[in-house]
Amino acid sequence: MSYKIAAPDEYLAVTGMNIRNVLITKAAWVWPFQRCTRFSVQPHDYAMNLQAMTKEKLQFLLPVVFTIGPDVNNRGANSKGPSANATSQTGEPTHNHSHDEDRGDSLMKYAMLLAESTAQKKGSQYLENIVKGIIEGETRVLVSSMTMEEIFTEREEFKRRIFRNIQGELDQFGLKIYNANVKELKDAVGSTYFQSLSQKAHEGATNQARIDVAEAQLRGNVGEAERHGQQERSIAKINAETAVQKTDRDVERAAAEANLATQKTVLSRDVEIARIQATRATESKDEDLKKEVQVKRAAAELERLRAVDVVKATIARESKQQAADAKAYEIEAEARANFEKQTKATDATAYKTKVDAETQAVADYSRITKNTDAAAYKTKIDADAWSHAAIKNAEANLQKKLKEAEGMAAMADAYAKMSHAFGGPSGLLQYMMIEKGTYVELAKANATAVNGMQPKISVWNTGSEAGSGRPNGQGSGQDTAATMRNVYQLLPPLMSTIHDQTGITLPEWQFGRMPNNDVARMEANNSKVNGR
Repeated sequence: MSYKIAAPDEYLAVTGMNIRNVLITKAAWVWPFQRCTRFSVQPHDYAMNLQAMTKEKLQFLLPVVFTIGPDVNNRGANSKGPSANATSQTGEPTHNHSHDEDRGDSLMKYAMLLAESTAQKKGSQYLENIVKGIIEGETRVLVSSMTMEEIFTEREEFKRRIFRNIQGELDQFGLKIYNANVKELKDAVGSTYFQSLSQKAHEGATNQARIDVAEAQLRGNVGEAERHGQQERSIAKINAETAVQKTDRDVERAAAEANLATQKTVLSRDVEIARIQATRATESKDEDLKKEVQVKRAAAELERLRAVDVVKATIARESKQQAADAKAYEIEAEARANFEKQTKATDATAYKTKVDAETQAVADYSRITKNTDAAAYKTKIDADAWSHAAIKNAEANLQKKLKEAEGMAAMADAYAKMSHAFGGPSGLLQYMMIEKGTYVELAKANATAVNGMQPKISVWNTGSEAGSGRPNGQGSGQDTAATMRNVYQLLPPLMSTIHDQTGITLPEWQFGRMPNNDVARMEANNSKVNGR
């Protein structure tokens, strides 16, 4: 008698006296006339390379690995719990095994049919052959009912069906499949089916990969080109806008410089006009004073002479002087008008330059804006060229205006030097009148003014010495009443002359009677002229 204890992965199978069939336990007293056998419940791997044929008569190798061992959980009627509602692994209700030989206990089935002595290790090859035979048979039957496409596409279903079919056969031996692993299918000897499929798949995957790589490169190159194009367009647009703004600033600067030059010219012109006006005012005042002196002298002379011919000569001289002054004023007005005309032409040229520059800038801006995306680089070059040309034109116009202003300043300096050389503005004026032929024009004007006139000149002589033939009018003697006699002899001819030239008849009671007719008057005049 002894007390036997099994290892954790072992069970004890006790048979003999007082035991109907087999007692499966972990520990037990072994009495005389009883036998105790140890058996292991460790699962074992069964690897096989099965050769099978599909429904299409295609042979292939099916590598499988099954982990199989005794089922320690399905104890049947020997279970400690109630067994009336027990179910199988497939989910179907089980019947009562209390009257079965093995009582539905998987360990009892295994112990009765396949258990071996752990110490002697007998029958291990026998168990392996049984298991492999069941696996090969069930697998071939299952594969023969399926196509190759079903095996590939329904791998999980194929695995479950193998598991279910083999497990149904192993249940009668008390064995359980703990794991079933179906490896990749292989070609049988002399078959290239999977190799061809693999090569086809490999080539397809390679070609698709190459296509994907080419498409990725295409998208990358196109995207990179688009980014570069967008960058270049943005840079060109910014450069064009910068060029347009620079052109606008240059145009504004040129306009400001032209306006400055115009203002300088206007100020210089105003100063020069003011100086000339002051000079002319001084000269005019001087001439007025001289004229007043001459007028006073002429008046004194007129009073002294008291003759109509002297008065008419004075009137003619004053008329000619006024004509000469008018001519001089016209010349001065013409010079001033020419100066104003030149100034206005300069202002108009500057304004036209500004307007043309602004118009050209607006036109270039519109053209650059419309053609920026299509010809950005050309727009930049054209804008730079036009800007350079506009700057050069503005500088040329500025230089021209400056030269004209310098020329006018030089002329003013030259006139100032000539005025100093000729002793003052009056000398310069006389020189310019001589150079321009003003005196000739005045002479011609005077000649034209007196052309066609028929003056009547009366010459008479009084006194006893008239017609005596002595030199200097000296007679043989002096008459004390000669002065009074000469005055009274002067009156009749003077009345006739005043009447002829002015139409005024003086009173007879004061100055006496004039001759009755023109013949008598002429005879009287002739007689007085000849001293008879």
